[in-house]
Amino acid sequence: MNRRYLLASAAAGGFGLLAAPAVQAQDAWPRGRPIRVICPWPPGAANDALARLTAARLQEKLGATAVVENRTGGAGLIGTHAVLQAAPDGYTLLASAFNTAVMPLVLRGANFDPQRDLEVMARTAAAPLVMVMSGQRPQRTLTEVIAAAREKPREWNFALSSLGSAGHLATIEFLRRSGVQIDLVTYRGTQPALTDLMGGNAQLLIDPSFALLPAAADGRVRALGIATAARSGLAPHVPTLGEAGLPGFQFQSWYGVWAPKGTPAEINQRVNALMQETMREPAIIDRLKSQILEPVTESIEDTRRFIAAEINRATELLRSVNYQPE
Repeated sequence: MNRRYLLASAAAGGFGLLAAPAVQAQDAWPRGRPIRVICPWPPGAANDALARLTAARLQEKLGATAVVENRTGGAGLIGTHAVLQAAPDGYTLLASAFNTAVMPLVLRGANFDPQRDLEVMARTAAAPLVMVMSGQRPQRTLTEVIAAAREKPREWNFALSSLGSAGHLATIEFLRRSGVQIDLVTYRGTQPALTDLMGGNAQLLIDPSFALLPAAADGRVRALGIATAARSGLAPHVPTLGEAGLPGFQFQSWYGVWAPKGTPAEINQRVNALMQETMREPAIIDRLKSQILEPVTESIEDTRRFIAAEINRATELLRSVNYQPE
């Protein structure tokens, strides 16, 4: 898969070790201790690759030792809790995704407020979502899929790569708007969900484009639509879900860096400046776009507003379907 190449490039340093002006070091931080970048997801996906990019840049530009720790489990909750419980001194960071913002809305054990209990440092990248179908099904369009699933709902199910993922929320919205009532099956990540889809054990999946478009390109699954306002230049043959019959259906996954509540503002701002610098580099932009990821450069204040809007949208959607945390 292409995302393995992304990970390999990041781990090797080619994803982040490019010539650029160094961010000026401050005496107070970092000072001799390693910085832990905790990724609550397994190696091999965009979360992990972006965590390694973050660690590489901290090490390169600040002269610190920075290591990535993959603390998986609990749909991202185990790694997130490790950061929530860490000292707010800049030596423990969280590299995660959309899930972090909505985790308390969908997981019963997520007893924290992401806006109150974490310090957001930066949003780094975003990826549009794509809806795909098992290639073993005869339907060709979203309209045909909706009609077939309404007629025989027991012959269909929706795979979820993770509870609380952007794909999970998009799936709920799809079912609400289409009137389809089929079972949801939760997997431990995109790859096992995609494997079952290719084998015909699952029928539908909505997840980030970088994970699904390569499988659609070689015919292992069929792309029904992309959740963007306009077609992607990297997959111009794939209609938007609006064109396919769901006007205004737009969802993305996004990735960022957080720290424990109380981490000094100057540290948060310093990491934000470093990540903005990184995401503006032409080589990084090209590398991300080749993986169907869009670099994000925005201030901490803009990221806070963005996350607040994402949480409000998710809250309203989940309330509309009377969703109960699992």
